[in-house]
Amino acid sequence: QVQLVESGGGLVQPGGSLRLSCAASGSIFSINTMGWYRQAPGKERELVFTITSDGRTNYADSVKGRFTISRDNAKTTVYLQMNSLKPEDTAVYFCNLRNMDRVRDKVYNFWGQGTQVTVSS
Repeated sequence: QVQLVESGGGLVQPGGSLRLSCAASGSIFSINTMGWYRQAPGKERELVFTITSDGRTNYADSVKGRFTISRDNAKTTVYLQMNSLKPEDTAVYFCNLRNMDRVRDKVYNFWGQGTQVTVSS
C-alpha cells in the first residue's frame, strides 16, 4: 500500500503562485510515476503534470510555461510550483502515484485525498 499526503492548497489571487507538495510513503516501486491531476466542479479529472522516476515529464497544454514539477532526491515527494495562476485553474488537485510492475505487467494506482486550489480576486 501507498499513502499520499498533500499540502499547499489555498486561496490565491489571479496572477499569484502556490506550491503543492505530495509526500509518498509505503511500498513505492523503483519504477513509478508521480504527479498531479485536478478536477473542477462538473468536470472530469484531468492531467496536470506528472514526472517519472527517471525524470520524464508530461503536462497539460493549459499549464505550459506556468507550472513546473520536481521530485526530491529520495523521489518520495513531488512538488508542483504553480505560477501566474488563473481562475480556470480553480479545482481540487489530487496527487497520484503509479507503481509500475514490469515483471507482472501491472500498474498500481494510488490517489491522495485532494487539496483545494481557488484562484479568485
